[in-house]
Amino acid sequence: MANQKSKIKDPPWQELRHQEKILMEGGGRKAIARQHEKGRLTARERIAQLLDPGTPCFELGLWAAWGMYQEWGGAPSAGVITGIGTVSGRRALVIANDATVKAGAFFPLTCKKVLRAQRIALDNRLPLIYLVDSAGVFLPLQDEVFPDEDDFGRIFRNNAVISATGIPQFAAIMGNCVAGGGYLPVLCDKLLMTEGSGLYLAGPALVKAAIGQTVSHEELGGAAMHARLSGTIDFREPDDPHCLERLRRLVAALPHERPCVSAARTSGRPASDLATHFYSEPHQEYDVRALLACLLDAGPFDEYKAEYGQTLVCGYARLGGVAVGVVANQRQRCKPESGPLQYGGVIYVDSADKAARFIMDCNQSRLPLIFLQDVNGFMVGKDAEQAGIIRAGAKLVNVIANSVVPKITVILGGSFGAGNYALCGKAFDPRFLFACSAPMTA
Repeated sequence: MANQKSKIKDPPWQELRHQEKILMEGGGRKAIARQHEKGRLTARERIAQLLDPGTPCFELGLWAAWGMYQEWGGAPSAGVITGIGTVSGRRALVIANDATVKAGAFFPLTCKKVLRAQRIALDNRLPLIYLVDSAGVFLPLQDEVFPDEDDFGRIFRNNAVISATGIPQFAAIMGNCVAGGGYLPVLCDKLLMTEGSGLYLAGPALVKAAIGQTVSHEELGGAAMHARLSGTIDFREPDDPHCLERLRRLVAALPHERPCVSAARTSGRPASDLATHFYSEPHQEYDVRALLACLLDAGPFDEYKAEYGQTLVCGYARLGGVAVGVVANQRQRCKPESGPLQYGGVIYVDSADKAARFIMDCNQSRLPLIFLQDVNGFMVGKDAEQAGIIRAGAKLVNVIANSVVPKITVILGGSFGAGNYALCGKAFDPRFLFACSAPMTA
């Protein structure tokens, strides 16, 4: 046991925290200082002022683009911060360009991160707040940013679709907003802009080169021009703090949401006990029921078909006071009533059939589903094929694909092959996908 506990304190955990601190500095201290010299807050400072005091920002995609684009100096967090927070008592999804990273330019992964945030807001009906400070597309990689259905243009398409569904969108231009990126804030429901910011399809230098016209930044796309002449913006603000305060008042005017989840609920066992039962090591054996007790609310776990298909544990419980269905890989070896020993982390015919039936029942009862993956894949070999493993796997995949209830997936360790699909991998639209510090997917 002591050996297990020591593994949770290994240097990789410390390195993870160290790297997170570096990522949160964005383009670094010098870039932060340059942003302050312009009289502007950084993206993280803006988010902190926007959110209700003392409330956290549940950041999404902090590690996006990690280690990528090194030939261009890197793009920490893909140059954009996305997260869910509370604004004037209302939960909202915030997307903030980080101008300390290449002036907030869009890299290919920036597009995908913004698209993922928009999808999460759409699925969960969260108001969207865009804090815009971007020089537009990162031109050396323009060919990878524009053309495809999951690239830059899809963001604007989503703006229109999200508004059509009745989900509020707010945008605040707090710096540059250039070229095609100018469509994003204008497609939102309410648009604010600070003095000194710029909104135009082409800047003064490009206008001069293209049509020979000499024009100043303010004449071309300043806040005063867009407030008085073009009528493009709804509110003109003197600086970042006033803009953020106005945003808070506008969000406060939205209808109050009905709280569903209680963070005050305690789990059956302290979360610190996770270190006793689980330490994210390959081939580790553990009883997933002990892990579930650290995650789910205190109270009974009504296990479904507990004596059948034992390599998948399914059951009904509560999380934050909300009734949920749970599907989790059992990592201990199991002995069925008949047949040979079954390996933990492997999906057999009986466990696939059980899980498919359970997921259908949760859909019938409108229960959200929580998937905990630590899966090697489906069983192979003559016995498995003759028992119909492909048929059972296809049934499980079909049920996941047609689920209508909210789904959340957590990758605890391994997530391999068709096991990833069958337990609601990214391709099957979980509303959120979380992973422990050392997940492995293939």
